[in-house]
Amino acid sequence: MFKQKVNLFILSWLATLLFSANVVAAAQEPPLPETFATHKVVLQISDPNPFKQTLVLNVANNLMKHYDAGDLDLEIVAFGPGLRLMLEGNANTARIQSLMDVGVRFSGCANTHKHFTKILGSKPPLIEGVSVVPAGAARILQLNAAGYQILKP
Repeated sequence: MFKQKVNLFILSWLATLLFSANVVAAAQEPPLPETFATHKVVLQISDPNPFKQTLVLNVANNLMKHYDAGDLDLEIVAFGPGLRLMLEGNANTARIQSLMDVGVRFSGCANTHKHFTKILGSKPPLIEGVSVVPAGAARILQLNAAGYQILKP
């Protein structure tokens, strides 16, 4: 009898643990956007070069001007040194906020953010409105699997 109760306790504890792990994993995985846009694009920025970072913003701006509202779903994903583009106080903050205002999403890599925190000794703040995804490269692959075209200017 005692052994059955112990086994039942262990089984219920394992079930709770597995359920909790699945809930945490699901909470960390960013949802895919619901879109009816004809064109779905993800722009990658992984370069610390300010010229390339500006180029990514220029491409996003040009795409938003070229396509009708609602015909383009666009997300810019930064990882590695490219995350600098999305740090608060960046020279491009106003441009990023302007692109957010017209529907462009910005996602920054949590792995890189954690690495920056380790190097700097404190967590550098991201521009308000930037979403944090567990892994930038994985986010790009997730969007690509959902039909997004990857552009790396």
